[in-house]
Amino acid sequence: MNTECSLEPTIGPDGVLDVRELPCSIKHGLVVRTCLNLPVGGHFILWNHHNPQKLLNQLAVEWPGAFAWDVLLDTPEECRVKISKLKAAAMKATLPTPPVCSH
Repeated sequence: MNTECSLEPTIGPDGVLDVRELPCSIKHGLVVRTCLNLPVGGHFILWNHHNPQKLLNQLAVEWPGAFAWDVLLDTPEECRVKISKLKAAAMKATLPTPPVCSH
């Protein structure tokens, strides 16, 4: 298990952001920040334990038309979703700040 806590998500060289080991308390905000920091036309594969429907709903409501969401794999054990940025999307003031990590 990864015991390090990162405040910034890291998309691997394979284009995958694996959030399966992140605590739920920071996962959602970090993924939203990753989406917002993508360049227009950029994309990544989100790898999670489940289909992150709440995230999809938030992206659609707060940034309508800014992101495309393509489910690549959805099983009871894992979900992989390709998220693409279609147009500029600004950070909202309501986006929660990730907690400071302590070791």
